[in-house]
Amino acid sequence: MMKQLKTLVLATIVFFGAQTINAQAKVAHVDTNEIMSKMPAVLDGQNQLKKLSETYDKEYKTLVDEYQAKIKKYDAEVSTVTDAVNQSRQAEVQDMIKRINDFKETAQTDLQKKEGDIMKPILEKVKASIQKVGKAKGFQYVLNASDLLLMDGPDLTADIKKDLGF
Repeated sequence: MMKQLKTLVLATIVFFGAQTINAQAKVAHVDTNEIMSKMPAVLDGQNQLKKLSETYDKEYKTLVDEYQAKIKKYDAEVSTVTDAVNQSRQAEVQDMIKRINDFKETAQTDLQKKEGDIMKPILEKVKASIQKVGKAKGFQYVLNASDLLLMDGPDLTADIKKDLGF
């Protein structure tokens, strides 16, 4: 009985001690979407990705136009050429379809890789700035505003922008 009482008292002390510690934690929030949407490096990166995407789109369109022209030509000539020629053309068309699909997959992969290469250092810079400003202002936790239902605390977004130089 005495052992259970000691355990209960110890558990109560630990519980209320944890509540006191939690009550003392300083929490702020920051709107990373706002920061990222206005950050010059992000805007430059988006422009780079747009140009690369447009280049891939032009190349893709050229491949598709070439494919469609061959299909039209081959369909018009199907009855005037031999079976061997038609089989050869069919194999050529299948090869073109494969090249078009491979190109599309490669382009998507390249765009994703390029986006990662552009965004990774920017995200690290933003994270470092959030940590720097948060610590300088005495906060133990800085939460992303887009994940919060209630934001009734200090907003560090403007301070982060200032620290990042915009």
